[in-house]
Amino acid sequence: MDLTAVREVVDGRSRLPWLPGDAWLAGGTALFGEPRPALRRLRDLGVCGWRPVTVTGTGVEVAATCTIAELLSFAEAPDGPWPAGRALMAHCCRAFSSSFKVWNTATVGGNLCTALPAGPMIALTVSLRGTCRILDLDGRERTVSAGEFVTGPEATVLLPGEVLRSVVLPAAALAERSTVRRVATRPWGRSAALVTGTHDPLSGRSHVAVTAATVRPVVLSFPGVPSAGELESSLSRALAPDLLPADVHGRAEWRRHLAGHLAEEVRCELAEAR
Repeated sequence: MDLTAVREVVDGRSRLPWLPGDAWLAGGTALFGEPRPALRRLRDLGVCGWRPVTVTGTGVEVAATCTIAELLSFAEAPDGPWPAGRALMAHCCRAFSSSFKVWNTATVGGNLCTALPAGPMIALTVSLRGTCRILDLDGRERTVSAGEFVTGPEATVLLPGEVLRSVVLPAAALAERSTVRRVATRPWGRSAALVTGTHDPLSGRSHVAVTAATVRPVVLSFPGVPSAGELESSLSRALAPDLLPADVHGRAEWRRHLAGHLAEEVRCELAEAR
């Protein structure tokens, strides 16, 4: 899609004042995916040179400009730390309803900031209890948990002029056992429901995260692996009617059913692993 209203592309490191019609440009696959007549200027993040994936003593930092292909390459490396966490990364990377050509351009940050319910990077960062690093035009930083970053369809906590710098995934979450369940209406299609589960064998705590079937992530935490009844009861309370989208991709009640069905499969696998 040609964005014919855009008049200027500037260096993303510029401190030019943020104006109506400005937008951040990373991979651009979502930005150029539909008409955006209100855009006037793009602020290019490709010049920032942020390292895609950085392994630290406390976990992994994934730059907002890291492409899906780069993250998948890290996740599927034959030798590396946190095999369970990297397996979850790979599952979420492969949940994109797009070709390898898009994977080489689309970015982790772009998928998060577009904030579509089916965004698999939302599922990944929420499941691994990530922390989002956010910068403003003056370089000031604030952080917010990945579970709070997306607030609704195409809505995030970002203020005008702010940009997502990276997501930090803690080593403790990366080391936990994990499992993923996903349903789409066709092979390689858009996710209708994506449910992940993690279990810490040391503390016993379990987390179940529901995305795609909801307009924002829903995360349930338990002191152990829950029983079927405990999970069903918690999920029923959490999935309020206003969290379930109804569109051409599926009715709200169908999404509720999928979320419950996949969550129970996740619970069973976590219980077996325990």
